Amino acid sequence: MSDAPAERGHGFDRHMLEALVCPVTKAQLRYDAAAQELISRPAHLAFPIRNGIPIMLVDEAREID
Repeated sequence: MSDAPAERGHGFDRHMLEALVCPVTKAQLRYDAAAQELISRPAHLAFPIRNGIPIMLVDEAREID
């Protein structure tokens, strides 16, 4: 069993990032570990990650420049 934070439920599994795309533009997402967000530059949105789970709802995302 691994001690990686994502596998203990405390972080984000970066391998999941390969399967996720922006729900608005279908573009690839960038993981911001410090902010615990997935960033969609084309949509100008940041989707939060809560308890290791990406919240891919536009209503939950914050707008970014």
